[in-house]
Amino acid sequence: MRALPWWKGAVIYQIYPRSFLDTNGDGIGDLKGILQGLDHIASLGVDGIWISPFFTSPMADYGYDVADFCGVDPIFGTLDDFDAVVEKAHALGLKVIIDQVYSHTSDHHDWFIESRSSRDNPRSDWYVWADPKADGSPPNNWQSVFGGPSWEWDARRGQYYFHNFLKEQPDLNLYNEEVQ
Repeated sequence: MRALPWWKGAVIYQIYPRSFLDTNGDGIGDLKGILQGLDHIASLGVDGIWISPFFTSPMADYGYDVADFCGVDPIFGTLDDFDAVVEKAHALGLKVIIDQVYSHTSDHHDWFIESRSSRDNPRSDWYVWADPKADGSPPNNWQSVFGGPSWEWDARRGQYYFHNFLKEQPDLNLYNEEVQ
């Protein structure tokens, strides 16, 4: 009988960095706090950790509105701090899973800023844009998960953009091969 892939039977400990352990006294948990807690987590017998978003973000949705997928938000620490977490986790035999947000970005992300700047720039269709109805209203009556319309008017571009969650989290156009 063939062994299952590790992730099919693994026990994963989720870490929400903001509330895990604050090491610098600012009231917000950080990557150094995760580093300090790894020995305890490993002693629980788990197979890995799952870290909620810690990327650069304006924090409209506590980090799920990512403005830079390659940067660590300063409230959580630095990329070196993250590297130290991964190194120690692996030394303790723990897998590391990072919560990735692939369906949307922050409205502060460079991609969205470029996309909204015009209808003919290289990233103009990286997000879900739609013209208004003849009366100026949104393209349809879809509602966001957090309540209210899932379409937000953007006067710069003269179109609505789609957001499943907050208006600060425009949805990526996953049909665009460059986005995929």
